[in-house]
Amino acid sequence: MKYLFYFICLAFSGLQQLQAATDWHTQSNYQEVVSTHVHLELNVDFKQKQLEGYIQHQLKYLDKSAKKLSLDTRALDIHKVELLINDKWQSGEFLLAKEDSVRGSQLNISLKPNTEQVRVYYNSRPEASGLQWLTPQQTAGKKHPFMFSQSQAIHARSWMPIQDTPGMRVTYSAQIKTDKTLRPVMSANNSPERRPDGVYKFTMPQAIPPYLIAIAAGDIYHQAMSKQTAIYSEKAYLESAAEEFSDTQAMIEATEKLFGPYRWNQYDLLILPPSFPFGGMENPRLSFITPTVIAGDKSLVSLIAHELAHSWSGNLVTNATWRDLWLNEGFTSYVENRIMEEVFGKKRAVMEQVLAIQDLKEEMKELPRKDQIMHVELGGRDPDDAFSGVPYVKGQLFLMFLEEKFGREKFDAFVKKYFNDHAFQSIDTKTFVNYLYKFLIDPNPGKVTIKDTNAWIYQRGLPETIPTPTSDAFEKVDTHIKKWLDKKVTLKQIPTGDWTIHEWLYFINNLPENISLDKMKLLDKAYNLTESTNNEVAHAWLLLSIKRGYMAVMPRLEKYLIGIGRRKLIVPLYKELVKTEDNYTFAKRVYKKARPGYHPLAQGTVDDLFKKE
Repeated sequence: MKYLFYFICLAFSGLQQLQAATDWHTQSNYQEVVSTHVHLELNVDFKQKQLEGYIQHQLKYLDKSAKKLSLDTRALDIHKVELLINDKWQSGEFLLAKEDSVRGSQLNISLKPNTEQVRVYYNSRPEASGLQWLTPQQTAGKKHPFMFSQSQAIHARSWMPIQDTPGMRVTYSAQIKTDKTLRPVMSANNSPERRPDGVYKFTMPQAIPPYLIAIAAGDIYHQAMSKQTAIYSEKAYLESAAEEFSDTQAMIEATEKLFGPYRWNQYDLLILPPSFPFGGMENPRLSFITPTVIAGDKSLVSLIAHELAHSWSGNLVTNATWRDLWLNEGFTSYVENRIMEEVFGKKRAVMEQVLAIQDLKEEMKELPRKDQIMHVELGGRDPDDAFSGVPYVKGQLFLMFLEEKFGREKFDAFVKKYFNDHAFQSIDTKTFVNYLYKFLIDPNPGKVTIKDTNAWIYQRGLPETIPTPTSDAFEKVDTHIKKWLDKKVTLKQIPTGDWTIHEWLYFINNLPENISLDKMKLLDKAYNLTESTNNEVAHAWLLLSIKRGYMAVMPRLEKYLIGIGRRKLIVPLYKELVKTEDNYTFAKRVYKKARPGYHPLAQGTVDDLFKKE
């Protein structure tokens, strides 16, 4: 009986939690009727650029008097609805509401007594914001098309009718059919074997928020890296990615040692075409990764550590609403850095901290003050507006501050307990703050005040208590820059031979903003920076060159903007280009060529830059 009482209490606690966190960005009635499991039967139609089939929802009634199921949709064609009542499917009634500019169209389905499941027949449209359809020419292999999803934040509703909120969680299964020459993969169990009939089945037994349901299809192959990790990609990236990311298993084991078990069985990486708008997306069991981090020297693998860290923060413990994004990304950025320290050493981890802080401070110079708050207000706004360095780096710095105050031993124990106590749950900022005080601040009095936590979470800018990591390597780079500018050494005398990518980034980012064109030419001649094959270094150099009017980079800049679609790398370049008339004309011409190869999310961001001018 005591175990029964325990589970009743646990269920009641979960219901209270679900009801407490209201998400403005969903029009679903997930606090009345919740979908606990979804099944997808979809055909991947590359000719029509659509997913077509049905989604089936297993219902749980939180309010026994509920008469409808409300789902989120955006630009979906709804064909019919069926209800499962007493083990028999029958026709159902539905109404698609007028479109909201941010949230899409609410789909209302009338529920009859004893409705156990609901099935919605639909198709997505070519303009779906959460899907990108690539022609063969836009892929590495040039022979087959490619499709992939990007559901975060509220783009899942553009390719399936669902309760699109991180405040609820579902398990899912799927049967996906595609051309026999192609292969679909999902954020679920993926088989290394390709099927000759083009029909693949998937299951995800762990409950996840809907934005983590992911799909891709193309000429995709498999290569194992370790007992628990593998690469899925086009052949062009398969071997290089497997070599670049061969430390993934070591990262898993390092994180388990720090913060508890990895609970998702397999951890694989899908290497996408370069149009993917993000560095990575933490879809469980199968992180989606940009090829722009395949540098050949493992210098950019912190991105893999970041997506893996989401297996604890974000996927396991999830922000209940998008204004709580910092709970996902701040914790993940902190865990990422701890992984890098464990696997690659403290020197590298500290350099990455310093670079992240510098980037955040630069970004905050232009970021609206209202968006400098970690617990940002997003009502009435697109949740994509929440994605800046604030939830990531400011969130990380807050956790570094807590680590400094309480010591690593106590703080690690707290973080591990936090992940365990909230595993497979969605929580909001208020819930976290209460937990923080109960299990860390109150038991260790005199170290952190309410004023401290409020400054970090609820106020603009960076608090006075910000940690200030320093790197000996970067201090040496500063010395070299100063001596060169003072004409005490030549570029040949600077010992760059053993510099890491981080030192190169720091070097470029800390050159004077008014550096002369003559000095730019000298730097380029000495180090061939314009033709750097490292995408991060190339980005830093191209950005500085645009600011200084160093026109020698323009052919390289055009190729760069057309060749990749990662927003972090292309958007700052466009932002700088549109500031002057000549560069605006150049940017508009290049964007016309590049836009068809960009993801809808990247297109929307860059489109807005030209609208503002």
